[in-house]
Amino acid sequence: MPLNPSQITHNMIERFLKQTHFTSEQDFKEHLEFIIPEDFNFAYDVMDEWAKIKPDHVALLWTSERGEEIRFTYQDLKEQSDKAAAYFQSLGIGHDDKVMLILKRHYQWWLAMLGLHKLGAVAIPATHMLTKHDIIYRNNAASVKAIICCGDDYVVEQINEAMPESPTVKTLISIGPDIPEGFHDWMKEWNDCAPFVRPEHVNSNEDTLLMYFTSGTTGEPKMVAHDHLYALGHLTTGVYWHNLHENSIHLTVADTGWGKAVWGKLYGQWFAGATVFVFDHEKFTADKIMRQIEKYHITSFCAPPTIYRFMIQEDFSKYDLSSLEYCTTAGEAMNPSVAETFQKLTGVQIYEGFGQTETTMTLGTFPWIKPKPGSMGKPNPQYDVHILRPDMTECEDGEKGEICIRIGDKKPIGLFKYYYRDEKQTQSVWHDGFYHTGDMAWRDEEGYFWFEGRIDDVIKSSGYRIGPFEVENALMTHPAVVECAITGVPDPIRGMVVKATVVLKDEYKSLAGPDLIKKLQDHVKHETAPYKYPRIIEFVDELPKTISGKIRRVEIREKDNKK
Repeated sequence: MPLNPSQITHNMIERFLKQTHFTSEQDFKEHLEFIIPEDFNFAYDVMDEWAKIKPDHVALLWTSERGEEIRFTYQDLKEQSDKAAAYFQSLGIGHDDKVMLILKRHYQWWLAMLGLHKLGAVAIPATHMLTKHDIIYRNNAASVKAIICCGDDYVVEQINEAMPESPTVKTLISIGPDIPEGFHDWMKEWNDCAPFVRPEHVNSNEDTLLMYFTSGTTGEPKMVAHDHLYALGHLTTGVYWHNLHENSIHLTVADTGWGKAVWGKLYGQWFAGATVFVFDHEKFTADKIMRQIEKYHITSFCAPPTIYRFMIQEDFSKYDLSSLEYCTTAGEAMNPSVAETFQKLTGVQIYEGFGQTETTMTLGTFPWIKPKPGSMGKPNPQYDVHILRPDMTECEDGEKGEICIRIGDKKPIGLFKYYYRDEKQTQSVWHDGFYHTGDMAWRDEEGYFWFEGRIDDVIKSSGYRIGPFEVENALMTHPAVVECAITGVPDPIRGMVVKATVVLKDEYKSLAGPDLIKKLQDHVKHETAPYKYPRIIEFVDELPKTISGKIRRVEIREKDNKK
């Protein structure tokens, strides 16, 4: 008798969880327990196993705005990741070698990731927006041995310019179209390799699987090192937060250079046996994404709040999004009005989640938890999450404090190992038995967490502590505002006053002046506690952002301090 799909999925998840099906928050909290294999390796233990169980099932559906479409089954991925591993081996890449991947959304990223996992090498995904300076810094900080990149003019130029100051880099590989001098031609060369032979010892659980440079809002990026169990930690992300099954077609909007790509386009989704959908495009527009959802009958969608914000400005009558079953968001807190509008237009609720480059899904609205728009949800039982005061005592309900994860005797699955080669930085966040996230939140009486902002973004004015996010939320509900950032400006009387830096919608730009400022101030007073309103409002064409698109409030503050 053939197994039904969910039985097969469970057959996969049963290898890694003592209980696979949960019906309530309590059940999840009490019974989530991982079975930890020795020397776990995602590429062999999950992907190659799927290739045995469901060889013909589409694992990766890759499309591009150039009209290309490739479907990779689990069997294809097994064969091609073996081939990629053999190719990297032939170039001298092996256990613990650091390999940087600048591959945008090209399908080779997935082959490279799995190929590197099969060798026990360390993948360092990076964005194509890096400059020469960024690449030099990363090459030297991590002792990068090889770079695999797309042959785009800009990317190749920056790598070439970085080489004279990158002594550890031995090998450059391009996937084309451009194969500059000194670069290997992956697509040409990988067919000529000997068949792959699995190394005798690939990795232990503690070995490093991948590293991310996290663009903080201050200082040079930190290197977050994750072990092989990090991939296992994402099982809860894909199977329970994204709520995926084998018939799901899941699209996460993220470039492969960001941590969000392994949250939404790799580990958790393939634990669930779902099809990962990738749309390879250069410049985002809501229209393009919505056309893809319609054309390929996407069932599950995850994107940062900004993308939903752009989507709801489209005319929904032009699209058929009826295939959508389940939507999620993470990356920053979501404005409740966006979630409500999206639900009105599609009938689908958005389930929020929270985590960091250093963690997997830490807080989330799981299927058995009723979403409260704007809330990050509740702790994933994989982590023991607390809200603490500066003196390390527990906050009461309603009181703002720092989100911290208790470590106990052993590191939770999914939490990073350390900041590579930076003991001091590691100790600054990992002390007193807790990992300190640096993010502020408060908890309501039902146990939901609400985001307040980074610790260093909190504004202290006239004795009040004001989180930027609640004021941004209030401003965003005004029809004139596209985006905004709230910061504190020094003030002789109040210590700090609240400032709003606002990007207006096109039709309101001509109205920028004292009247609109007054309207926006009154609007905030009406929407939230009056003491939080912005006493200063500045209109700008765009906000300063990190490479990953997060608003750099620090830059606004620095500018203001110079005035």
